Amino acid sequence: MSGSSDAARLIAGAIEDIVFPDTAAADTAAARQARLTKPPGSLGRLEELTTRIAAITGQPRPRLEQRVIVVAAADHGVSARGVSAYPAAVTGQMVANFLAGGAAINVLADHAGARVRVVDAGVASDTGNDPRLEAVRLGRGTDDITEGPAMSRDLAERSLAAGIGIVQDEHATAGLDLIGCGEMGIGNSTSAAAIIAAATGRPPAAVTGRGTGIDDATHTLKIEAIETALCVNHPDPADGIGLLATVGGFEVGVLAGVYLGAAAHRVPALVDGVISGAAALIATAIEPAVREYLIASHRSPEPGHTATLEALGLEPLLDLHLRLGEGTGAALGMTICVAACRLLDEMATFEEAGVTDSDSVVEPEG
Repeated sequence: MSGSSDAARLIAGAIEDIVFPDTAAADTAAARQARLTKPPGSLGRLEELTTRIAAITGQPRPRLEQRVIVVAAADHGVSARGVSAYPAAVTGQMVANFLAGGAAINVLADHAGARVRVVDAGVASDTGNDPRLEAVRLGRGTDDITEGPAMSRDLAERSLAAGIGIVQDEHATAGLDLIGCGEMGIGNSTSAAAIIAAATGRPPAAVTGRGTGIDDATHTLKIEAIETALCVNHPDPADGIGLLATVGGFEVGVLAGVYLGAAAHRVPALVDGVISGAAALIATAIEPAVREYLIASHRSPEPGHTATLEALGLEPLLDLHLRLGEGTGAALGMTICVAACRLLDEMATFEEAGVTDSDSVVEPEG
């Protein structure tokens, strides 16, 4: 069987395994929330978060012990159009930094008690043979989307399959209870904005931000590149794999595959910023049920991210003006998910603590 057939079969298998979240588990979690030693609703959105996670996992008292952040890296041919403030060489250099533990995501993942899995999905420069690196390497960056498709449909399927495989591997080895998505790739916010514009129907200028902090002239070039890419490729928003192939990136495909794999294994998946958000749009175009397994960790100031969250119907946990990527927002969101579930599991109920509930107070007769 060819690699393409293997990838297609893996994608189809993941889709087949996705089921609707467990409403009975959510109801049981909500009932326990109502009996915890606190006024009803006093933990705000943490309460709703725990019922969502209970529904996703099928566990009325979920314990999120095994946590992973996947950081996928790749380069983009469109970066040659001068759409970024940094050269393409930075992608490979940052991969080395991730492996050495010196990046922001390493610090925040450690704080969240999460393993970091670094993936070379298609970095242009040589990333070496470090055994800690997941070497998918689908190419030395994508093709320039202003001149044609970013990649073939075969490569798009292989990138998705790689992401699904990572989830399967984590689930089968150390176990997996919660996963977050992050990325690195010079030029990838251009690709992400093209995906978002195509998926949401919004004009490129409305969803294209400053990315790495580009100036006005570069921002104009970036918008023009996206407009050209959409004109040249005519991506179909209903065809998730085709959308990925025409204007996506190798790392975007891997992350979209992670979302598909997480949904298939009933694992909550944290969406980070604008690029991982674009990957979520790809995944939900392939299988809309994936949306039920996504948790928005934060809101990025990138305009495309707000458009993405609205399209996915997700309310972010945080709004800290983060725009670094790498999965940094996902790591912070992970700590909130863990805290919320610990409250549900470890707090005493009124009955367990011997505390009088408001329902037990009998009003004196007038």
